[in-house]
Amino acid sequence: MIAVMSKSFRNPTAADRIIGEVDRALNNIFCKQPTSRIYPASQVSEEEKPLTAEQKRLAAGLMRVNHSGEMAAQALYQGQSLTARDPKLVEKLRHASIEESDHLNWCRNRLEELGERPSLLDPLWYAGSFAIGMAAGIAGDRWNLGFLAETEHQVVRHLDSHLERLPANDTRSRAIVEQMKIDEQGHAELAEDLGAADLPEPAKQMMKLTSKVMTTLAEKI
Repeated sequence: MIAVMSKSFRNPTAADRIIGEVDRALNNIFCKQPTSRIYPASQVSEEEKPLTAEQKRLAAGLMRVNHSGEMAAQALYQGQSLTARDPKLVEKLRHASIEESDHLNWCRNRLEELGERPSLLDPLWYAGSFAIGMAAGIAGDRWNLGFLAETEHQVVRHLDSHLERLPANDTRSRAIVEQMKIDEQGHAELAEDLGAADLPEPAKQMMKLTSKVMTTLAEKI
């Protein structure tokens, strides 16, 4: 019986892994998934200070941007983990990806509450970020971590700007963004603790420019 059972299992092939990664990408782009933590907005009520139509449009635009950013983060971590050399780093990246998956689904939930949809360009953000993540991993683990750290530092600044723009009475969106900010700062610090290289200034500026293009388009489309 033991011999028969052992034959029913096999090591995954390259084709199996490719199918698995494609399935993961499609699920991230098109499907809402279970989260590992409580939805930050679940303890918040808007009954006392309902949002006006204008405030809802603003909040929805910002949460659409955040959703696109988390879509890109999922793809980025996926690409990085595929090309990272150190198995311990791969494990750290996958753990961080779980938290980013929470962010993705929190933003999707909030968009639904606001009666809005995610960005139509999400598949584009995913594909581009996946390629960038793979390239960062191929460059070597220290550069991989350096790219991660700089990305997360820029995301924290981006979330700070959203906290300034969100309506003061949109406590549900603000609760989500505040928790995301805590997690992103933790990811940046983890990357630095693991030996992240400091990226050249031109690379940082290119990342800022790319982020600006994505956020500008995602807020409207």
